[in-house]
Amino acid sequence: LAFCRGRVVRVPKGPLIRVAGTEAVIPCSVSDYDGPSEQNFDWEFSRETDFVRIVSTWDSTFTSEEYQKRVGHGDIKLRRRSNDAVELVIRNIQPTDQGRYKCSTPSTDATVQGNYDAEVQVKVISDGLSVSGSKARSPMSLRLSEGDSFKLRCSAVTTSPEHTHLHVTWQIKSASTWQDILSLTHEGKFQPGPGYEERYRDGDIRLDTGANDTYRLSVSQALEVDGGAYRCLVSEWVRGADSSWQKIQEKSVDIASVTIQRTALDVVISTRNVSVTERDSLDLTCNITTDRSGIFQAEVMWYFSVSPDDNLSRTQILLSMDHDAVVSDSTLISLSHTDRNSYRLLVRDVAVEDSGFYFCQAAVWVPLHNGSWHKVVERTSAPVSVVVTALEPDYEVFLNASKTPKFSDDPTELNCRITNAQDTEANIRFTVSWYYRQHIHSDDMATEELLATMDADWTLLLGDRSRERTQNGEMIFSKKAVDTFSLRIQWTSENDRGDYFCVISAWSRHRNNSWVKSKDVTSASISIFWATQDYTLTVEAVKLKPFFVAGHTFEMTCKVSSKNIKTPRYSVLITAEKPLTDQSNPNGTTRIISLNQDSVVRLEDWTDQTRVDGVVLEKVQENEFRYRMYQTQISDAGLYRCVVTAWSPGGGGMWREAVNGLSNPIQIDFQMSGPVFNVSVHSDSPTIYQGELADLLCIVTMEGMALEPDDMSFDVSWFAVRSFALDREPVLLASLDRRGIVTQSRRNGSSDLSLERISPLEFRLRVHGCEDHDFGNHYCVVTPWVRSATGVWQQEPDIKAKPIFLSVKMDVLNAFKYPLLIGIGLATVIGLLSCLIGYCSSRWCCKKEVQETRRERRRLMSMEMD
Repeated sequence: LAFCRGRVVRVPKGPLIRVAGTEAVIPCSVSDYDGPSEQNFDWEFSRETDFVRIVSTWDSTFTSEEYQKRVGHGDIKLRRRSNDAVELVIRNIQPTDQGRYKCSTPSTDATVQGNYDAEVQVKVISDGLSVSGSKARSPMSLRLSEGDSFKLRCSAVTTSPEHTHLHVTWQIKSASTWQDILSLTHEGKFQPGPGYEERYRDGDIRLDTGANDTYRLSVSQALEVDGGAYRCLVSEWVRGADSSWQKIQEKSVDIASVTIQRTALDVVISTRNVSVTERDSLDLTCNITTDRSGIFQAEVMWYFSVSPDDNLSRTQILLSMDHDAVVSDSTLISLSHTDRNSYRLLVRDVAVEDSGFYFCQAAVWVPLHNGSWHKVVERTSAPVSVVVTALEPDYEVFLNASKTPKFSDDPTELNCRITNAQDTEANIRFTVSWYYRQHIHSDDMATEELLATMDADWTLLLGDRSRERTQNGEMIFSKKAVDTFSLRIQWTSENDRGDYFCVISAWSRHRNNSWVKSKDVTSASISIFWATQDYTLTVEAVKLKPFFVAGHTFEMTCKVSSKNIKTPRYSVLITAEKPLTDQSNPNGTTRIISLNQDSVVRLEDWTDQTRVDGVVLEKVQENEFRYRMYQTQISDAGLYRCVVTAWSPGGGGMWREAVNGLSNPIQIDFQMSGPVFNVSVHSDSPTIYQGELADLLCIVTMEGMALEPDDMSFDVSWFAVRSFALDREPVLLASLDRRGIVTQSRRNGSSDLSLERISPLEFRLRVHGCEDHDFGNHYCVVTPWVRSATGVWQQEPDIKAKPIFLSVKMDVLNAFKYPLLIGIGLATVIGLLSCLIGYCSSRWCCKKEVQETRRERRRLMSMEMD
């Protein structure tokens, strides 16, 4: 039971058979141990009864005197494989080393359990293995051609007293390493090396045994990779006590040096550069030359490329003939074998796209012993340049104008005709391209703009200049006859003046029914031009009533005259130039009302909702327009003009802008004879505390003419600037119009506003429950309204008061009075409660008698007694 649970030391099961003169390796391992992970090992040797110490992993003085020399020279050493395993290595083992070897491990366990050593019997036998090659002392040299066969022999025999088996391996050294070709294992099995499996299955590589313990390597079809040094490697194996095979020694002998010569092959096309006319035949011959003798077959492939680069991965295969003389199928291309070394390529009915470079690739195939064929060499010829000359049709192009414009918007029609067409047949097709060139007075070259072009199937492709107009039907491209193409501009504009020309393209049909452009013929250009005169437009504004007062109707007319404009129509816009003090339009110019060329009236920037119908613009005559403004206000003062645009009819019923005109100004000026108003802001207490009420008064004063309270009214608006300086945008607080309607802006805080009229000339703003954000500069803006003698209310200019600063402070005493009283009261109550709880706990709950034990003084023990 202790042996099963404790430390286990293991060595191989004996006896171990080793050959004299070879290196012997005896492993030893330990498991199921306590203590450190790295274990130490001791090795001892015994021929009969007593053991002699050999070597140790932890004690350098462990070695006995008779082994010190061999251990010192490294002939006997320990090689650690892991923390719990080592190997005893004996180089050049001798018969005197035959005996029992014991491996021991010093104890590192807490308790003694298991075994701490193990023994193994080693038997040393004499070397009876001999390996030899040919009778010559040095390896033989062989020079072979690709496809040849060769055989190599080696002899291996053993006279070992034990029952051993031989393992024979043929190896090749092509670079710097030896590679296995084929092996006959000690178990009697054939094992091909890496890369030789397929050749072994095909029977191309064999290993045969013969008389006198010979082993023959046969290669029936030599390849280029078979060149190199060959050797025969023989190892001797014996079955151990545990029925496993152990290799006891290994020997090799160099057999031969084999050189494989590549088969020479030369591929040449008999013709260098070829020029062929379209529709003729192309005839090329590929000649091959090789030094190969015996049975072989040639394979030929023809390639085509548009560039002289001979990279066949980017080329096109035309036709091929394999080594069985089977030609791939093609309709217009044929490949024939004229003699043993010549192969003819014939391309019938060549086209322009057949121009390029032609390659011939040839390969030599030799038969294998199993009936299959093997490619031994492959070459590609130099490219041959072939130029196919196109059969261009002969024709001329004539361009004429059947309609030319004399004025703007007149039609233009151009005809492009093919004349004197010769050598045209059913495989020729004509298309047209139209171009425009602008007139330039300087010496600069004008650029050509493509209007439209046709491809081979007569599909129309539009240019940027004509795309939109063609889609709208303003430009029409058509084919009137087989030899005539037409361009029509329905309405010619000034931008269409310039030179026009056409290009007739001839297209040829190829074998694959595709069309390729073969020729372009350009016509002479035609100039489209007519003399034009500059448009003139005159606008005169007339004030119908020389004098009027506020509240009356303002009326003026605009008379228009034009020259060099064909059947014009006019659109009118009334503008007003107000003084810069007008807050509604800081730019000074206001667009009031407009009337377009179709007599449709539209209000522009007229936003006074109370006077929506206060302005009227009407057409009196074809060239005369009248503007009226009813119940004029003082704010309407300014300069009034008529802005007139002349329109002429364009193509497709559309109107196009011809010229603009501006009339003389008509002034509206009111003589101010009424009262003058002033506004000021007042507060009895501009500095207040949070939560208090703030009163702000907006006071209107009047100078000059006195008015009755019923004849005047005011619009009052209150604004605030939330800063000490007036550097921010004002915020509207509240407003009161002249009808008494109050409007307040949205507020974020808890304070509230109220705005009221307390007298005909005083308005009060109240801020209830002031907060921090209610501070700042406050002012009011007043718009006076005065009723005239005719009973019409007139709006006076806005008046802005000088701002007053409202300061909001915080009452510190009132803010902290209640929180301090509450805090002091809570602290007093909690302190008294804590004292009461402590007294009760010490009085009744925690009372306990504790008897103190007597402690004796003892001396410390000495370290030795621990």
